[in-house]
Amino acid sequence: MYVVYHERYEEVYTSDPAASPGRIECIKSELEDSFQFVEPTLVSESDLRLVHSQSHIDWVKQRGLLYEIAVLAVGGALKASKLAMRGEPAFGLIRPPGHHASPDSCWGFCYFNNVAIAVEKLRREGVVKKALIVDIDLHYGDGTANFFASVPEVVYHHVGSVDRESFLSDLECFFASQKDSGIVAVSAGFDRHELDWGGLLRTEDYATIGKTAREYADEKCGGRVFAVLEGGYNHSVLGKNVKALLLGLE
Repeated sequence: MYVVYHERYEEVYTSDPAASPGRIECIKSELEDSFQFVEPTLVSESDLRLVHSQSHIDWVKQRGLLYEIAVLAVGGALKASKLAMRGEPAFGLIRPPGHHASPDSCWGFCYFNNVAIAVEKLRREGVVKKALIVDIDLHYGDGTANFFASVPEVVYHHVGSVDRESFLSDLECFFASQKDSGIVAVSAGFDRHELDWGGLLRTEDYATIGKTAREYADEKCGGRVFAVLEGGYNHSVLGKNVKALLLGLE
């Protein structure tokens, strides 16, 4: 299991909760003794244009440091997807998150849609035809859904729930209903945890999520699965929740 990381992800680029001091560090400290760390891929502006308009890219570019870190986050997702294509599950320990970034707009602490760019690049390169994107964040990834709304080869699913049992059931039923795919991408938000904003899932549930995604990937798409960090804001449990997901994905 690889973890894609760069020390610049620790830089505080805005005042929002996703950029808060210590957020990346608390995850890194839980993972660094158990997984192999690698650096992100370099990103060109043409990669950003796979999903975003030039006007949106220029708007983010005007924000200086934020743009630098956001581009690096895209590179983390691209690296994780490339590792996954080799049958090596990978996790992008990146920020800013991305699932609220649409082609020409963004909100919710997101600027570029990391997962959407990674999946679309694989499609444009012709290495996958179909993809599943499973979003376990508390919030619906409207940006991802918007971009792929007219792309039937890419299925976006935000796991719904009213309690932890229905969440896990929804996840299992979704994967059971899917045929073969080229790759599985997980928008891995951890803000549904019982001690985070959502107040729902337990730490061990993230291991179940990882295991369920890995089992589908092994059976239907040659073990090709990757995940990238989205939400999750309680630093006291965030690292443990991420580690549980990764142990499930191994």
